[in-house]
Amino acid sequence: MIDGDDEASDLDQAGASSENEVPDSVELQSSGEERILSNVNNEGGLQEAFDILPILKEESFLKAFPEERKARALLEFCAEGDVGAILDLVKGGEDEDDDFSMDGSDKAEGAAKPIDVLRYQDPTGSLDTGLHVAIRNGQEEAVWLLLLLASSLELHRFPPDVIQAAETLGAVREDQVGKVDVRVLENAEHMTATDLAQKLGGKWEAWTAAGRLKHVWDGIVPVIF
Repeated sequence: MIDGDDEASDLDQAGASSENEVPDSVELQSSGEERILSNVNNEGGLQEAFDILPILKEESFLKAFPEERKARALLEFCAEGDVGAILDLVKGGEDEDDDFSMDGSDKAEGAAKPIDVLRYQDPTGSLDTGLHVAIRNGQEEAVWLLLLLASSLELHRFPPDVIQAAETLGAVREDQVGKVDVRVLENAEHMTATDLAQKLGGKWEAWTAAGRLKHVWDGIVPVIF
């Protein structure tokens, strides 16, 4: 949805509504959240009362900030747990017209600072990183990959099968000196990845108990006032 280079929208891909379908309606929920409901057809058949507002917002955002499309694609891949797509995006390097990078370094002197996709935070409200998104959606393989590529978690703390799979896929950890460890980044709720994992519990209880998601400076966890 986010990663396409053409101008076709998700609504186009979903298919136009037929003449017999009810017209779009705007609904304001008791929570104050607005929805735009529409009946749409796609490969899965008719979807009634489908909320198209998130799609419209996403398309509007990408029209205003097209340089962020790949960073937002990474968030989507993290939600899906598509480690192959994540790695392909990271290994793909920089396109000539794209203001993004893997390490936040400038492409040219005087140029605007490019987007570090591995540490990108969703500016549309949540400020989630890909790590937050992967945890929220229960995608352990994506979490391991992000820790390998964007954290300083010691390699000996990765399971052997994870390291072997990463080597097979061609995932290589770059020098993390001077780079922000993705585990320290907070979302709009002031939650780091480990905070979110503790809140969700379940499969993440073992992760938080092992301390993999918590970044430690010189053995001391900093207290931020």
